[in-house]
Amino acid sequence: MTEDDLISLCGKVGKILLTSGAETSRVESTVEYIGKAAHYDIVCHATITAIFVGTHNQSRTHLVKVRLGDWNLQKVDEINTVSREFVAGEITVAELKAAIEKIDRKVIDFNWPLKILGAGFVSVAPMLLFKATWVDLGYAFFVGIFGYLAAVFSGAHVKTPYVSAGFGGFVVGLLAAALQLSGLATSAGNIIVSALMPLVPGVAITNSFREIIDRNTISGVVRAVDAVIIAGSIGAGVVIGTSLIQILFSQIGG
Repeated sequence: MTEDDLISLCGKVGKILLTSGAETSRVESTVEYIGKAAHYDIVCHATITAIFVGTHNQSRTHLVKVRLGDWNLQKVDEINTVSREFVAGEITVAELKAAIEKIDRKVIDFNWPLKILGAGFVSVAPMLLFKATWVDLGYAFFVGIFGYLAAVFSGAHVKTPYVSAGFGGFVVGLLAAALQLSGLATSAGNIIVSALMPLVPGVAITNSFREIIDRNTISGVVRAVDAVIIAGSIGAGVVIGTSLIQILFSQIGG
């Protein structure tokens, strides 16, 4: 493999890692470890929107433009695994390239029953902190599922960023407020806080703090702003949903 081919491969590795949710320090270290294992002095600089890969012996730099993608930590894990195998000498450059191509094309996802159950159980966990009633805990399970499904299906049909998170929050707020106003649930607030857990950008918030601590300030701030906008969209959806159901119940009661 030539130096240019290796730089191109390293650029693809960095892009997969970054779009799958890896922090920039992991992207840079993984790319540079691969370069050293291939006996090239690879240098990598990653930001949240671009990856620059080159060598100390070249004046040219390979630029890869990156857009924030969906979180897929399984791809990050698989890239880490094959890169460690290459650094340890367990696989060749050709095998590394084939593995990277396979991971890049691979659509890693879970089946729908597992995702639905996962959303429900994630929605239940915070209710244990609130010492909520068993009835509210059960409602949080199903409200969280409906909010998650609303966000997923709206995201598949509406490409505008942050709308899906807002619609998920809208459904959660609507259902939780309706359950309380109808007398079926005790606390709409507890149900809302719990049922929003599948929508909260927890990984993005965690990574943003890690980026800032590692002094990758630009990437950390961009991730943090993105997470704040998502959280704001969710909150706005909840407010609209609860307000709408309160207006409807007041009209019916009047």
